[in-house]
Amino acid sequence: MRKSPNFLIIVADDLGWSDVGAFGSEINTPNLDALAKEGLRFTDFHTASACSPTRSMLLSGTDNHLAGLGQMAEFASRIHQWDDYPGYEGYLNWRVAALPEVLKEKYDTIISGKWHLGLTKETSPFARGFNKVFSLLPGAGHHFKDYKPSDEKHKENSDDLAKLLPALYMSGSEFIDADKELPEDFYSSDYFASKLQESLDEHYKMDKDKPFFAYLPFTAPHWPLQAPRHLIKKYKGKYSEGPDALRISRLKKQEALGVYTTARDGPPSEVYTDEEKNWSDMSEEERKVSSRTMEVYAAMVERLDWNVGKIVQYLKEKGEYDNTFVLFMSDNGAEGAILENKPMSGGNVTEVIRKRYDNSLENLGNRNSFIWYGPRWALAATAPSRDCKFYISEGGIRCPLIVRFPQIIKNPGSISHDFTTVMDITPTVLELAGIQHPFPRYNDRDILPLRGKSWVNHLTNGDPVYDENADFTGWELFGQRAIRRGPWKAIYVPVSNAFSFLTEKFRSGLGGDSKWRLYNVKEDRAESKDLSLERPDILQELVDYWTLYVSETGLVPVIEN
Repeated sequence: MRKSPNFLIIVADDLGWSDVGAFGSEINTPNLDALAKEGLRFTDFHTASACSPTRSMLLSGTDNHLAGLGQMAEFASRIHQWDDYPGYEGYLNWRVAALPEVLKEKYDTIISGKWHLGLTKETSPFARGFNKVFSLLPGAGHHFKDYKPSDEKHKENSDDLAKLLPALYMSGSEFIDADKELPEDFYSSDYFASKLQESLDEHYKMDKDKPFFAYLPFTAPHWPLQAPRHLIKKYKGKYSEGPDALRISRLKKQEALGVYTTARDGPPSEVYTDEEKNWSDMSEEERKVSSRTMEVYAAMVERLDWNVGKIVQYLKEKGEYDNTFVLFMSDNGAEGAILENKPMSGGNVTEVIRKRYDNSLENLGNRNSFIWYGPRWALAATAPSRDCKFYISEGGIRCPLIVRFPQIIKNPGSISHDFTTVMDITPTVLELAGIQHPFPRYNDRDILPLRGKSWVNHLTNGDPVYDENADFTGWELFGQRAIRRGPWKAIYVPVSNAFSFLTEKFRSGLGGDSKWRLYNVKEDRAESKDLSLERPDILQELVDYWTLYVSETGLVPVIEN
């Protein structure tokens, strides 16, 4: 193995557990499936339950409550409970050394895509170690160039939606005017991949003696669901039987693939939601609209895959593919949120969208439409686990992960069922790069140590990443708490708090009673059997670990109502 491999880290935005063919999907993802066939799939890989906290852990190697995203900035800024608390700055803070900062002397560091770790020049990708930058700074954006009505009566609505999805882009160290500088044929996945390839072209002209670290965080398939028309047509009628039928179909494929089996992982979760009608209770028109949203979603995933293939082919042509550590992941569980009642100055989201966009059936997925697919489709994607994005249950934090690096992965196409976390990516990259993490000082500032663990021995020899008897991992967002050691996981869901609006219409079945519950997630991935009364000794151990986790991370609990 050459001393210094390249790195390509690819992140999908709100992609569900089973949305890739290699994890059970019917969506056409040949390029990601090829990575899985040539590499290793992880079935017990965990993130945070929402995007920016996950990204802070990925690029710091430590917990989000230490790295600055103790709560998502979009929500914490409304509540002010965490004002002035370290770890709740709302951006990747200066107590951590970001991975590109640590790599940049030895590596050409490149980002093309979503940042979501700071909205200012001082907190931008360029400021945190990326040499070559094209980036959307906020948490989401329109996938086509933003549609803006020209007539004056819609101006208020246009401005209001711009606050929801601000087109705040940077190129290098400077902001750009998206209206003027993005091409008319802009489509997010295509453009991010093309800009990455441009940066790699520049790399091979100017810095070819250096290896590269390339970070490609797509905004797909995050809402608004928008995709090229020819791909949407390709999936016409594919989802006419509804989300529950899709869920059953995917579970059968997962069993056949071995990424999930009832014998090993227990039966799948029940479907808990009272927000949407059952498919049989919908009108024909409602079913057409709902299935079309899923068709658009599938088209977005296929286009993402096509762009991954474009970058892979580029690396092959450069003779660099086998010397590049390629990682593909999603940043959290599938997005099941319902935006209808989000308040805005022009009314709620539904009213504003009705005035500004054309959400007629035949127009869904086009530039001037604005849609999402809701919880039932999300639950099809996160099955066999319970719940989806924003939840601390497995459906919110267990995500697909594929790693390809043939120089150390000896059994291509194999599956790892070992527990891993997104915090492990930084220490893994650093070990493969032969670079020591600079704790306790970097650039004349004190920094925090890594909490994640390297996968190198696991990838090479199959050694466990975490010691089931000694290591523990905690999660907390929106007041929901979880702590895990080995197969045991304890969950605490509050009755009510300031974040209840995110999930109050979605019945998770996990409680919401402000009590700790206990699950063996190796045998009961669905978290369906609460063992807190049967094993109070283990529950108490985990609650004690939770107390330790709080003290180590400086976590400030959400005030319950």
